[in-house]
Amino acid sequence: MTHSPETPEVPIRPYRVTAAEVVPGDLLALTREDATRHRWYVVTHTLPEAPEVIRFTLRPPLGGVDREETLRREQRVTVAGRRLDVAAVPRVSSPALDGVEFRDGDRLHRLRAVDPTATEVTYVRRWGSWHLDSDEPGDAVTDTEVRRWAVEADREGDIVAHEPRPVRAAEAAGARRVVVTGLGAVTPLGVGTGELWQGLLEGRHGIRELTDEEFDGLPVRIAGTVPVDPAELLPRQAARRMNRAAQFAVLAAREAWADAGYAEGGTRGSGLDPERVGVSLGAILGDASVLVGGDRRLREKGPRGVSPLTTPMTVPSQAASQVSLDLHITGEARTVTSACASGTEAIGQAVDRIRYGRVDVALAGGAEAVVTPAIMASFAAMRALAEGDPATGSPSHPFAKGRDGFVNGEGAGVLVLESEEHARARGARIYCEAAGWGLSADAHHVAAPDPSGDGIALALRRAVRDAGGQVADVVHVNAHATATVDGDLAEARALRGVLGRRDVPVTALKGHLGHLQGAAGGVEAVAAVLTLHHGLVPPTVGCAEVDDAIDLDVVRGAPRPLPPVGDLVLSNSFGFGGHNAVLALRRVA
Repeated sequence: MTHSPETPEVPIRPYRVTAAEVVPGDLLALTREDATRHRWYVVTHTLPEAPEVIRFTLRPPLGGVDREETLRREQRVTVAGRRLDVAAVPRVSSPALDGVEFRDGDRLHRLRAVDPTATEVTYVRRWGSWHLDSDEPGDAVTDTEVRRWAVEADREGDIVAHEPRPVRAAEAAGARRVVVTGLGAVTPLGVGTGELWQGLLEGRHGIRELTDEEFDGLPVRIAGTVPVDPAELLPRQAARRMNRAAQFAVLAAREAWADAGYAEGGTRGSGLDPERVGVSLGAILGDASVLVGGDRRLREKGPRGVSPLTTPMTVPSQAASQVSLDLHITGEARTVTSACASGTEAIGQAVDRIRYGRVDVALAGGAEAVVTPAIMASFAAMRALAEGDPATGSPSHPFAKGRDGFVNGEGAGVLVLESEEHARARGARIYCEAAGWGLSADAHHVAAPDPSGDGIALALRRAVRDAGGQVADVVHVNAHATATVDGDLAEARALRGVLGRRDVPVTALKGHLGHLQGAAGGVEAVAAVLTLHHGLVPPTVGCAEVDDAIDLDVVRGAPRPLPPVGDLVLSNSFGFGGHNAVLALRRVA
């Protein structure tokens, strides 16, 4: 849009001459004030009009329209001390923008062409106004102001160019926009997204004492457990062939499928091509109790006591396979295992599968059921588990002073993702855009996070960049915040480093739910979608007093309205071994 790359950088060394001494190629300032304000023109042509008068044709040095000036020969002017190749200075005009319909995502390029040292400034239209394409904060510019710039550009010696956001047809090559159309959840707050959302807004928690005999003697006996038996909500024959995590996943997937407006019976009942639908679920172990139970029966009853379903019900991929069976999905059934980042990474991978045309619809999220004696004992041995009485409040204290560890939990969260074209063609209700995601690895320790937060910050920036946004677009963060001393602090450092001094409202849900392991990213993504949809940020339960070292705007006490300016919500998940995953969701107008 701007000037020729052949246009050189010109050192400005002003001195005074008469008009008669000026020749084509000179950089000319008509007045001393113009020179002070860096308002220069290239002399492209001179023509004597009379013995004492010369007509000059002038053009901004970085390109623009010509203007004519008539000067007396003895008139004093300022030149810059260096000549330009006139042929290298383009003649361009800024088009009027009065009839142009602006859309969010459009770009505007503005160059002060009369200043040889100027650099082009780019604005991006977001939230109905124009913002500098930079992480630096700046005042928003209205559409009216942008149109005025275009009208005045030629007269003021500016160049203004409008770059519309690309519009892709459904069949066009390249990345497609992905949207969220359905939600499902099974959590310690109950079965269904309604129970989840109401519990979050009311500040309730679902952490309970483990009263089964098998937990006797453990140093910690509290966990975030689902309050109903999922097997009782499914046909008996089907439930017997699923492990507990798969039961959670199927229930959440069925809810999300119906919430998206699809018919009971999966792809068959909905008239969808099953090859264009996929499943992408995260899990660390899935259901650890199956393998433990099989080993116990082997020791008690011998080989004949071990069920032939032990192996297929043990693998972490059982949840994804059971969802694909239940809804007759044949496009793909993927399982992601990346510690506690599994659910978020599974959603991100599904976003890419839709973006690039592998499938049109995907059920994505996570499912986990690892509240077992051995897992609880292992976490306790690591000194990672919190203790406390659930009857007196949540034992999980994310971001709080005196936090002492996480609470193990279970559940499932599933999103229905679709290409925007697919969703709009069927008239679907759209919650928000699944705009982008980011991954990174700490490469620091087998269990502990990198205290610098650098790996987390990289994932945050990558998610924002993948969403085509700027850090200034972020209006809310659903934090991972497990309530471990080092983990919360590393995440807070990363968020403050990326967000700068802006007070972006942050919430952490593990005080409500406990840490749902591989399902955490799925359930927290469901909550982040609902936050965008309802415009409310749930409070952080269990954080009576924020640790001074956290230095974040932690939402506590009561829900808070989502800030009106900005459109990105980030949902964070970080796991043992340095797995970092961040999902970026965008508000849809």
